Amino acid sequence: MNKEIFFSFLIAIALLVGAFFYTTPLQAPLLTSLNTIKSSYRSTIESISDAIDAYFFQAKEVKRLKKELKKSEKDHLMMQELANEINDLYKLQDSNFTTNPQVSLVRTISYAKFGDANRVWIDVPEYNSSKIYGLVYKGLAAGIVINQDERPLALLNRDIKSAYAVYVGVENAPGIVHGNAQENLIVNFIPAWFHIAVGDEVITSGLDNIFFKGLKVGKVLSVTSSQGYQNAIILPYYKAQNPNYFHIIRSTR
Repeated sequence: MNKEIFFSFLIAIALLVGAFFYTTPLQAPLLTSLNTIKSSYRSTIESISDAIDAYFFQAKEVKRLKKELKKSEKDHLMMQELANEINDLYKLQDSNFTTNPQVSLVRTISYAKFGDANRVWIDVPEYNSSKIYGLVYKGLAAGIVINQDERPLALLNRDIKSAYAVYVGVENAPGIVHGNAQENLIVNFIPAWFHIAVGDEVITSGLDNIFFKGLKVGKVLSVTSSQGYQNAIILPYYKAQNPNYFHIIRSTR
């Protein structure tokens, strides 16, 4: 009798866990509550860390340096876009367009799922769920941000659904880079008439309005041809495992 009760209890627990794991309507309120708790926890930990820094290392100087660091990272991204735009202007006479990039610092909350380091929940103020954002880490293209149950989910470069437009090599051969849940990335749909070679650098093209042009993605390891296109395996530059902060590109111009 006791065994029957025990096994019935195990089956009930398994069904309950399965319902929460596979049923989105049941997951949504639970995930929302958990993300709120995680965000509050991260804020508390950071407050404690800042308080310790302030106590041991001259409060005013620490705050000033942290503020300048965040500002310099944002300014670096903006200057990189402006530099690429200016280089293009030198090639095109009488161009009259203007640039107005918008970049924001955002904080990670947690992994979306245990065992998958390529998807993380992030805290994005004034989040627009209808947009796809570019994700940047220390000046490198790191992935994209999509809407998942009305919350911002970061798909890092190695995620199979992380995809954006790039240029390959000195000829700026266009292609689409995406992850394959492995160490390296893949660039598909490179036209066959472009010459690309091992060692060529891959940068964002800006043609998808997700990133602006010129952010570094990686370098070519090998090239193959298939059905009139070329495909390249690339070694990604972004390799951070546990970043606490990213920059997102809210608009490219």
